Amino acid sequence: MPSLYLDCVGGVAGDMMLASLIDAGASLDAVRAGLPIAGLDLRIERVERQELAALALTVVTGDDHAHRRWRDVRSLIDSGSMPERARRRAHAAFARLAEAEGRVHGVSPEEVTFHEVGALDAIADICGVALALEDLGIDDVVCSPLPLGRGLVRGAHGLLPLPAPATVDLLRGAMVYGVDAVGETVTPTGAALVTSLASNFGPLPPMTLAAVGSGAGTWNPDHVPNIVRSFVGDPAPALMRLEGPLILETNLDDLQPEFVPDVIQACLAAGAADAWTTPALMKHGRPGLTLCALVHGADERPVAEAILRHTTTLGLRVRRTEHRWALDRESRTVEVGGLAISVKIGLLAGEVVNIKPEHRDCVRVAGQLGRSVKSVWAAALAQAQRDLPPIGEARHS
Repeated sequence: MPSLYLDCVGGVAGDMMLASLIDAGASLDAVRAGLPIAGLDLRIERVERQELAALALTVVTGDDHAHRRWRDVRSLIDSGSMPERARRRAHAAFARLAEAEGRVHGVSPEEVTFHEVGALDAIADICGVALALEDLGIDDVVCSPLPLGRGLVRGAHGLLPLPAPATVDLLRGAMVYGVDAVGETVTPTGAALVTSLASNFGPLPPMTLAAVGSGAGTWNPDHVPNIVRSFVGDPAPALMRLEGPLILETNLDDLQPEFVPDVIQACLAAGAADAWTTPALMKHGRPGLTLCALVHGADERPVAEAILRHTTTLGLRVRRTEHRWALDRESRTVEVGGLAISVKIGLLAGEVVNIKPEHRDCVRVAGQLGRSVKSVWAAALAQAQRDLPPIGEARHS
């Protein structure tokens, strides 16, 4: 199912987000038809923000700007014929608003009176976004870090600092950064939408891109295009491309063979992810070996010290692998003869492709049960396979 990435270039507001979704392919007619309040209309027009084309959206509400409590907004949302998931998403955004306003003003969410955010245009923005997501079939949303401006704004409760207190409360747990701009870059409605919808904040995740839409804010500053971009696409298979780790290595021609297992164990104890040796033909034709240890950043020095301390080398080389591909991994515990054995599971896009009992656990259990290691390993694998789909079939949560 499609996923959505919100690229909040200049910030985010409800109308910007809705406009970007319509520009990305959501049906304007479907959004209009699903709005729970009669008399609302949505108007769109093509505009430019820093010479970039975008869609601007205006909610036509008439003269109704009544102040409403959370229960009134709930009743309005429930009075329409929105699809169930869209209704839940609209409820979630307004519930976050009520909770944030309640914390800021020291009242319960049920007693919160919405002023600007309770006006019909904000209800149209939130319900419209929920309806647009449903029309596009969006399951998952990821959002970029949010730029926060500074300054002051006059609201229903007087003069407020920017970001507004309710916006700051809503953004707990979100990834944000400051910009040297005077103005409201993230509105409470925008903050409520992204924090109730986004499963994560960060860079664009891997996806097969299908559509992109741009929604414009009313403000047109000189320092940044004030737009939100919606990237719609299918998530890439869950095969992770990770930054490559470091490899520490040294050639040895005078290390006693019986010390090799001790050296490898010392590397692992110091933090190496893996350690191994390979035969090598040294200068002057002498046989030897190359010792390698795979390490991640913070473990480089401890592992290097372990190699220098436990081998006969006077130095070692450090190189970085460019990158590596890795399966999603899980670990679970099975029992053989009433004793626990850890099992590693490799997943590719939810499909179980590898199951491996932990060898050290099998050795321990075999010793306790008086059985061979291979029989314990086979029993642990069989137990894990009974609990999981066969290799090659997708696992369902």
